[in-house]
Formats: sequence, structure tokens, C-alpha cells
Amino acid sequence: MTRQEISEYIRIQYPRENERCEWKEYKNLKNSLCGHEGDDVVSYVSAISNMNGGAIVIGVQDKTFEVIGIQNFGNYSVESAKAKISEKCRNLPIENLEIDELKANDTGDIVWIVNIPKHKARLPVYAHNKAWQRVGDSLIEIKRERIDSILSELVITEDWSVGIIPQATIDDLDSDAIEKARKEYIIRNPYRKAEISAWSNDKFLDKAKVTINGKITRAALILLGKEESEHFLSPYVACIRWSLRSVGTMQNKDYEILPIPLLLSVDRLYNKVRNVKYRLVRPDSLFPDEMLRYDMFNIREPLNNAIAHQDYTKCARIEVVEYEDSHIIFQNYGEFLPQSVENVVTKDCPESVYRNRFLVEAMRNFNMIETEGGGIKKMFINQRVRLFPMPEYDFSNGKVRVIITGKVIDENFARILTDNPRISLEDIILLDKVQKQKLISDEQVSYLRKKKLIEGRKPHFYLAHKIVSKTKDIVLKSQYIKNRSFDDEYFMNMIIEYLKRFGKASRKDINDLLKNKLSDVLNNSQKTNKIDYLLKKLKKSNVIKVDEKRFWILVS
Repeated sequence: MTRQEISEYIRIQYPRENERCEWKEYKNLKNSLCGHEGDDVVSYVSAISNMNGGAIVIGVQDKTFEVIGIQNFGNYSVESAKAKISEKCRNLPIENLEIDELKANDTGDIVWIVNIPKHKARLPVYAHNKAWQRVGDSLIEIKRERIDSILSELVITEDWSVGIIPQATIDDLDSDAIEKARKEYIIRNPYRKAEISAWSNDKFLDKAKVTINGKITRAALILLGKEESEHFLSPYVACIRWSLRSVGTMQNKDYEILPIPLLLSVDRLYNKVRNVKYRLVRPDSLFPDEMLRYDMFNIREPLNNAIAHQDYTKCARIEVVEYEDSHIIFQNYGEFLPQSVENVVTKDCPESVYRNRFLVEAMRNFNMIETEGGGIKKMFINQRVRLFPMPEYDFSNGKVRVIITGKVIDENFARILTDNPRISLEDIILLDKVQKQKLISDEQVSYLRKKKLIEGRKPHFYLAHKIVSKTKDIVLKSQYIKNRSFDDEYFMNMIIEYLKRFGKASRKDINDLLKNKLSDVLNNSQKTNKIDYLLKKLKKSNVIKVDEKRFWILVS
């Protein structure tokens, strides 16, 4: 790579968008690897590890991406630097610490990329006897809430996927799967293409962290194993069942079992899905957009997540059910380990705990899942762009179910997205639930009310005037008025006017008068309660009363 190519590579692969990446000139590595606390490499290693892991790029000028190169290494080599960092950073998972060296073949400038692992559960990483945290462009001693978050993390004591299969050898792995894995690994590491291409399969698999010193792991068999080698996993199961169904039935119209190697089965499943073209007529356009029903990423991401997070000890298949009305359900066994989907999507908070950490790392190296846990967020963004419903997650019964819809379900909601382009993704996710009449927490209700995005009463909420008023759609605005149901005074005046005209009214008469005019957001029982409230309010104000025959009349 030339100096310019290194600069462009860093610009793409290591953008400074969050706490996962830091660029440092550090021309004099001797004094900057372990020097002043809060301003040296080991301090940044602590800070980045205490979040979600990431990288430090050394030898590149901050803000400009200009390659400066390390000009004074002192006595440090890649290996001795790793040893020093490991020594000075207490609790750092050193087995996953890597340093990549990039050398410009036109200028000789050398850049180091220090790949920093995330801290282990409940173990903050220390440098200079302090745990650090990155805030903006500075390092500070870690905040109490972050320490508390780390100390309360769920601990997975055993990684099933790292288990060695003593009887298995490299001959039990599929050669096509290995070749695909190598190609994907090069895509992740383009600057090492020539080096990677020269590796033997044994060396490649160790470097890709799917085997351990040439020994075959369960992760290796899951991703790369020959179909006839699946008996090595017994009694555990590692396969995907794809089914095609009509809406409203459990009977399959078609199905297929996709076995190991799952690295290849992902492609096979994608080709099974009936991803036909869809014509989307946007509310602000006369001409339809033609697209595939499902964004390719929105099929691969939930499937790969299901493979990564499946609890294989349950001895169950990963299920993918495709319905002919244009939605797909992905299901795997195992609890959803992050706090919530909202945290993952809106707070750039990727998983902090992994059920199959070794398998996850291999899948990252093979380009199957996002490095920074941003895949779920990308799925939501893809659906938003298409004006399709947001992905739905269900965590009941010890499973994770993800529903991806491939068409516009609610045209009103599509208009909302079109006419309110500045609504945040977080707000869209919550408003999507409101439109689908899904339950939202009291905290979420309070948040939406504060932002004046919803109105109504629990559990029947609807989109607020602030949102609806910005649309150009008369039907949507009419629906809002119906949901709003005018106000109490409007309905009380209706009762008064009826009694002025007809003298008296039974409760049934008043029900007949009002029920079909009250909001459809309310069920029948709630409408009855609403009328009770209106009558009591009028009676308390001495406007109406009940006569001896139980009729409502006006007070003289």
C-alpha cells in the first residue's frame, strides 16, 4: 500500500464517529506507549476497552488523516508493545489484543493499528491504577454510572462454541466454505491480501480465530464443517429450517433443512426467499419506486444474528418462516442479552455479553456480522428509508423472534415518515409501536408526551397533533380528529341539545347518541365509562338530573 492508500484505508475503516476509535500521532513511541497518565497509549486502551472495544491508530495526524508515521519506536516491536500494554493494563483480555503494522511502500512510513478487545464482564480495565473513559476528545477517570454498568453485567461462565472436538480434523471442514471464509477475511483486511493468500489453511483458520492451534472447535464445525461431519456436534444441532407458509396457517407449502457449513447455508437461504420486486408509491411522488421487497442486509443480518446467538445446548433448529403476505420471521433459542433493542439501536449500545463469543469473533472475521454491533440499527434505518414497518422483536418463551416486513402496511404511517423527515430513529421506533397498538412502557409514554408526539390514555394512544399537522393528507388529519374525539364540552353540548329538543332521554338514548361518535381508540367498555363521566360532570354542575322514571332531564 502507498502512503495515500493507507490514509484512505484508515479514513474508511476507522472513522472517528464514536468512542471506539482514536487517532494519535505519537511520533515518539518510546515516550507515548506508557508515559503520562490520561494521555498515553495504555490510558486510551483502558478507556476504549471499558466501553465496547475498538482501535487506536498510531502514526496518523488527527483530523486530517495524513500519515505521519511512527518516527521513534524506542525499543518496541509489535510483540514487545503488546507485552507492555498487557503488563500495564490490568484486567485487559490480552488473548484478543492485536497490533497490525501498515508500511507505505513508497515512503516507508509505518502506522500501527492497536485492536483493543472489550473488557470482560464485571472487570473494568485499569491503566496507571485508574479505570479510564473517553468523553469527547479527552480521557477522564471513569464515571460512576459506567462502573456500575460494568459491575452489573451478566456473566456467561462458559462459551459452548469454543469447545474442542478432539476427533475432528481439518479434513472434516468443507473446502468451499474455507475458500469463501478466506475471501471474506481478505475483504475485512484488504491491506493484508498478499500475506493472507500465502497462508496455509491451518494458519489461516488459526489467524481467523475459528480453530485453536490447529484444533477444530465447535465454531469451526458450525461455520465450515462438512455436512457429513455434523455427527461431531451430536447431540447438539446446528442447522436452519426454512419454511414457506400462507398467512393464517401453520402448514408449510414448502420447506428445506439447511445444514452445516452455515457460512454457505446463509447464501442458500437467501436464494430461497421469494424476494420479488415491489412497487412503492411514495406519498409525495406520482411515480413508483421499484425495489426488492427485502433489503438484502435485512435478511442476512437477523439470520446471522440468530446463528451467532443461538443457544445450541437447547438442541433446536434456527427457524426462518417466510409468509406469502410479505413478512419473514427469524427465530433462535436463547435470551436476548442486551438490555433492550432500543438501547442497541438508539444509543449505539452494542451487545456487551455474548453467549458464543468465540463463534461471534469468527463470524466478524468472516464478514458475517457487524464489527460494532451496528447491524440492528442498520436494519431499522433500511426499513425507514423504504417507509416499511420497523422490525419487530419478541423475547417471550426463551426465544428471540424478529419480524421483517417487506411492504407498506400502514399508509398513514408512511405519510408520517415522508412529511416528518426530522423525526429521530428513536422516536420512529416508539411511534411505530403506537401505530401498531403495541404496549409501551410508562417511561416511554412519558418521553413521547414530553415531546408532544402522542395523545390519548393508556393503553390507547395515538399520534399527536404536532405530527399529524405536518402531513398533507386529509384522511390522516380526519383520523386524528376522530381519535381526539373533540373534547368533553363538545359531547356535553350534544347531550344538552338533545334534552332541549326531546325533553328527556334514557341511558340507551344517550349511548346511541354518542357511542358512534367517540374515538375508535376506545373500546366499548371505555366508551361506556366515558359517557358515565360526561353525565356525572353535567349532574355535578346542576345542568341535568334523573327524574323518578330514571330518565335524564334538564334542571329547570
